[in-house]
Amino acid sequence: MFGRKKTEKERIQYDPSEQAPAMRCSICTGEAVAGLRNRSTGRFEELMLIKNDADLAEFRNMLGLAADEEIAKFY
Repeated sequence: MFGRKKTEKERIQYDPSEQAPAMRCSICTGEAVAGLRNRSTGRFEELMLIKNDADLAEFRNMLGLAADEEIAKFY
């Protein structure tokens, strides 16, 4: 009744010719961070921590990616 309204995260605007969705994963801890990687420089911009499949689905929704679209992983 007096709870907060859930807010949807806004869709992130990015240029697919310059940036690609990617996940930086840790081999030791298993931690995964999703974000955008610059195609020319390789610089990674962190957007959100991925803890479970729901977080990954939310990341895909933020970028407007399909469920079967591949996200590059690097370690």
